[in-house]
Amino acid sequence: MKLLVSIITINYNESEVTLDLLQSIRGLTYPNYEIIVVDNASPKDNPDIIKEKYPEVNLVKSKENLGFAGGNNLGIKQAKGDYLLFINNDTIVPKGFIEPLVETLQEDKTIGMVSPKIKFHWDPTLIQYAGYTPMNHWTIRNNSIGYHQKDDGDFDKAGETQSIHGAAMMVPKSVVESVGMMTEIYFLYYEEHDWAEMVKRAGYKIYYQPKSHILHKESVSTGKFSPLKTYYISRNRILFARRNFKPFQLFISLLFQCFVSIPKNTLVFIIKREFEHLRAFWRAISWNLTNKTTAS
Repeated sequence: MKLLVSIITINYNESEVTLDLLQSIRGLTYPNYEIIVVDNASPKDNPDIIKEKYPEVNLVKSKENLGFAGGNNLGIKQAKGDYLLFINNDTIVPKGFIEPLVETLQEDKTIGMVSPKIKFHWDPTLIQYAGYTPMNHWTIRNNSIGYHQKDDGDFDKAGETQSIHGAAMMVPKSVVESVGMMTEIYFLYYEEHDWAEMVKRAGYKIYYQPKSHILHKESVSTGKFSPLKTYYISRNRILFARRNFKPFQLFISLLFQCFVSIPKNTLVFIIKREFEHLRAFWRAISWNLTNKTTAS
């Protein structure tokens, strides 16, 4: 008997996108899974169509928009599986993508999280994610290994990596019970990196498994370049450093933000006349100046 996998995804105003994912899930060869769709209080969408077309789905309706972390945490509370698979609704999954992830976690109990290779839906020959570089203590950024590179076999080696990818990540339920759920203060962006740091501090490894892959449409709900995205990425980049960097590392990164990153981004937004992004960026900086808490 194969162990139960709980597939958790979030819907926000994109039921048609979610239906595409569910259609691909129906083709999975893994025999034992449940599907949990959390609707994050979609204001412009009726998620009931999801349950109508896919009655096997456990549709959970949140009373408010809890963001990426909060929505997934709500899904965790409903999950019965031994393994939890968090996957973006704007993805398409091949039929055999679950087996390599489960086998990876079964073969090495010191692995706390595993992500597959992620390729672009608009061009499946191009890679979006094949692992992450370490978080830079100056810029508070990391780089996706293989980004926009051809999937020609150069990124087919499984192994430990620095962080997980939120678009597709499998975590044993026992690890969640030991480490805790995602930190909800982020709302959008950087929460999976924060969670990966929690998992690593607990003594587990983060893993990349290229025997499995998904296709990612990317930023369907938030937009590829929106003021909303600018706000949360800018806010949460600094928040991540505040929560995870050691004192000297934090001092260095904040110096860089104050004297390089913030002036540069401000100037770029002004030159490009992107004033909505400028306002969003400065709201993000102001949030970090006025919110001293970094908990939950």
